[in-house]
Amino acid sequence: MHDGVLLVDKPQGMSSHDVVVAIRRMTGMRQVGHTGTLDPSASGLLVLCLGRATKFARFLETLDKTYWTVMQLGVRTNTQDATGAIVSQCQVPRLGREQLENVLHQFTGSLQQIPPMYSAIKYQGQRLYRLARRGLTVSRLPRPIFVQRLNLLDAREGRVTLTVTCSKGTYIRTLCEDIGHTLGCGAHMVYLQRCQIGPFHLSQTYSLAGLHKCAQQGRLADKIISLPEALSFLPSLMLTTQQYEALRLDHRKVLASIWNSAYGPQLSGTCYRLCTKSNGPFAIMHQLSSSPERWRCQYFDVSHFA
Repeated sequence: MHDGVLLVDKPQGMSSHDVVVAIRRMTGMRQVGHTGTLDPSASGLLVLCLGRATKFARFLETLDKTYWTVMQLGVRTNTQDATGAIVSQCQVPRLGREQLENVLHQFTGSLQQIPPMYSAIKYQGQRLYRLARRGLTVSRLPRPIFVQRLNLLDAREGRVTLTVTCSKGTYIRTLCEDIGHTLGCGAHMVYLQRCQIGPFHLSQTYSLAGLHKCAQQGRLADKIISLPEALSFLPSLMLTTQQYEALRLDHRKVLASIWNSAYGPQLSGTCYRLCTKSNGPFAIMHQLSSSPERWRCQYFDVSHFA
């Protein structure tokens, strides 16, 4: 079994689940899952967790994401992208770069975004896109998102090219439509590529065809990033040998002791890698959202802590 993280370049036309199924077939593993879906019409970086790494997916799901997108001004569709039916068209006004950038600036920072009807969000037990396909529209509550960067790359013939760095849960096609609305002409997304998730970049990915060839040659394990390496972006805490050994006996009491006596006053984060000089990183210590005063430990290799 190969435990770790695999970076895949998802092609257009495949769903994120299709990619998961393909990797399951290549590896013979059932425990494969992605850490953030991409629409079938989008391409780019898909971070997959394999084997034991699926239990650590939560630490990857919340990472900021960067996209390259192209939006068409003057045309709105019912799906907010190029796959949908046109619902309105209008003349695109003459827009200078400064005017465009002023509008884009309004869509940075903390925002409230209403999820699109064509999305996998559930409403009374049903996926919104299923209701939308039946011609139904239901009320959706706005959700908080954060857009860290929104940069204008190009604008010509009614097409605007952007890079976006944003929080989990941001719908880029909704962002495009909202920008078009503010510009007064409407818009829809015509292209989307995910370029980066946290420390992982599109340049590090492998195509499905390339991975299939590696699997046939028995070299697929070489493409998998180990758990300690995949989570190396998290801040670390160096433990003594005594603290390490104590964790093996009763990690709940020891975690509280480590935090309160040694680190609590200095650190304000909610997630840390636990390391020792001899063992390197061996676990993730994270705060429980339901009970912030409590901490939990997840070990990379549970056999050492059986």
